[in-house]
Amino acid sequence: MTSTVAREAEHKLPVKTLVSASIGNAVEWFDWTVYATFVVYFAGQFFPAENDALALIGATSTYALAFFFRPLGGYVLGRFADLKGRKAGMLVTILLMAGGSLVIAILPTYEQVGWFAPVLLLLARIAQGMSLGGEVSNASAYLAEIAPPARRGRYSAFFYISTGTALLLASLLGVLLTTVLSEDQLQAYGWRIAFATGGLLGFVGLWLRRSLVETDQFEENAAKARATKNPLMQTIKEHPRAVLQLCAFTLLSTLSYYTFFSALTPFAINFRGADGNQVFIALSIGTALFVALCYPFGALSDRVGRKPQMLVWSGAMAVLIIPLSFLVRDDLLSLIVVFCVGLGLYAMMASLAPAVMSELFPTELRATGIGSWYNLTVALFGGTAPLVITALSDAGHPVFFFVYVAVAAAIAFAVILGLKETKGTELR
Repeated sequence: MTSTVAREAEHKLPVKTLVSASIGNAVEWFDWTVYATFVVYFAGQFFPAENDALALIGATSTYALAFFFRPLGGYVLGRFADLKGRKAGMLVTILLMAGGSLVIAILPTYEQVGWFAPVLLLLARIAQGMSLGGEVSNASAYLAEIAPPARRGRYSAFFYISTGTALLLASLLGVLLTTVLSEDQLQAYGWRIAFATGGLLGFVGLWLRRSLVETDQFEENAAKARATKNPLMQTIKEHPRAVLQLCAFTLLSTLSYYTFFSALTPFAINFRGADGNQVFIALSIGTALFVALCYPFGALSDRVGRKPQMLVWSGAMAVLIIPLSFLVRDDLLSLIVVFCVGLGLYAMMASLAPAVMSELFPTELRATGIGSWYNLTVALFGGTAPLVITALSDAGHPVFFFVYVAVAAAIAFAVILGLKETKGTELR
């Protein structure tokens, strides 16, 4: 017992490895969030600008459609990682995302090439959608597999610490650009600066990932993975409960993410009359809180368990999301409260998500299982979130979206009640 305590006290986090593994996910989400937050400025560049509402719907539809390629990317790149290694899979995903972002930054407009503009935008987004589908599963598996069992929550937290940091950078970039550029300048070229920044960050991430070492878990189970036939069907036949649980808490997780990190920004600006600069400031403050809370919540899950923390998160979302929606208005303090409460709660789940997802499946199916079912759920509910909130707001019923999120929270809470506690256990 004494030696165990001593080893725990002596353990040092491999920060460089954790940052290198997580940086790709940070770049992925920086680019993804730039699209959602700047869509109000570039929609008219890729679709006919005569009707602002239709242009915004076209751009958000492209955003949503790209999500439906996430399950394909999750399966293909997840299976690739189960066969060839986590490191190889993560290098491919970051190349796809960085390339897609740089392409968007230099795309011609609708005025220049007509309908080729939205088609080219869609192709770039498809590449990014596939990339993101593989990134979440591969990086989650890598972090879980290199972590000591008693510290898997702490290691897992780095996944969203890096993501939150990248989202904070995207938000601060939004503050900077909306401060120094006029609306006409933002629509003309300001949004291109944001996408180009994401592409350059991708090459930094690629350089860092080259130093990663493959996990022992993968090396020990590579032959078993190669011998596995029809891996997607195996996840359903052998692990149906894990699939259901993953889909249920991902339903709420993805709606939490897209509500606070993406959908609320255009909703607040377009439908509640909020100042764009104030929205970005409030989002930045909320994101900074999110980043600060991820590691403490990850460590807490190693102590009290994954299940209690997830129950608090889902229960609080079910109760608070509708009241929070009424605070979205043209007032900086109200916006700060909305983003801080929402993102503070989301940190409870995000901090342990890679750990709890990886604990659901055995090594030979881990990346495939997470990549396929996580991304299918995200595509169905996360990818459509901005479109749904825009459509409901246009119809005069914006609060219905938050009712929708509350119902998802209740479903997640009910399923999490049956989740087996996995803190401190060995990965299968």
